[in-house]
Amino acid sequence: MGKGIKSTMKTAFLGLGVMGGHMAANLAKSGYSVNAWNRTPNRPGTKIAASGGANIVSSINEAIESADVICICVGDVPDVEEVVLGKNGAVRSAKPGAIIIDFSTIGPEAVRRISSQVQSRQLSFLDAPISGGDIGAEKGTLTIMVGGDREAFETCKPILETMGKTIFYCGPSGSGQAVKLCNQVLCSLHMVGLCEAMLLAKRQGIDPQMVIEICSTGAAGSWALSNLGKKVANSDFAPGFMIQHILKDLRLVQDVLPSENALPGVELADKLFQVVSDLDEEGASQGTQAMIRAYLESVSENTAE
Repeated sequence: MGKGIKSTMKTAFLGLGVMGGHMAANLAKSGYSVNAWNRTPNRPGTKIAASGGANIVSSINEAIESADVICICVGDVPDVEEVVLGKNGAVRSAKPGAIIIDFSTIGPEAVRRISSQVQSRQLSFLDAPISGGDIGAEKGTLTIMVGGDREAFETCKPILETMGKTIFYCGPSGSGQAVKLCNQVLCSLHMVGLCEAMLLAKRQGIDPQMVIEICSTGAAGSWALSNLGKKVANSDFAPGFMIQHILKDLRLVQDVLPSENALPGVELADKLFQVVSDLDEEGASQGTQAMIRAYLESVSENTAE
């Protein structure tokens, strides 16, 4: 897309959290006109978006009234429904022909339901869940998995490329969500392996940092080991992706499968994340690397016995 087209295509970004603030900033830095809104004003992500050149506004209506493309990055199904379909939602004032891109993870079923209502308003809807954490959001290197109308995807691909390095069209509505749920299974189980490797290293008197450095170069290497390994070793639990959000995603995974086809690895990861969430007031809002606290809690209890 040429620079002249960028200057005429107006965008909105709704939801300026850990991920959304950086994404809106990268969109604005790339030359797009961005009106950005967050439900809770004066959050860190709002400042990040503004520093990148986004225009912060006080209502959804003000953000989207002239937008050609409306980006959304919020938490769960009710949040997306409120922002898109609620009494002050995007469908109420979006101009005909506008394209809504939802970067949230809400599962295929919810996407198909929301998309159907959006399309009845002469609007398009793309589900575009993301992976890469706050690091990927900041650097503009996210992986973006897109479902929905192919023509709408091609129209929006240059916009997606301002926020992500790897952009995939996955198929019809809900397909991006389906791939993202598979991604979350892998992420949650990588964290189980990472935590257990760190504990095993300490039990053997081996420096966990050395394990991270060596194992990252071989067959055991992973994004989790390279990016979150040091945080686990240093007990740095600042969120790049919160435990409350991975718990939501694993709930969506388990909703897809009947109980007789349950995934035991997912059930284990879900249990460990839930332990941390229940430990104290901070648990749910810590990063997924805080899973190590569940293991440490178990060790502490066994020692006490």
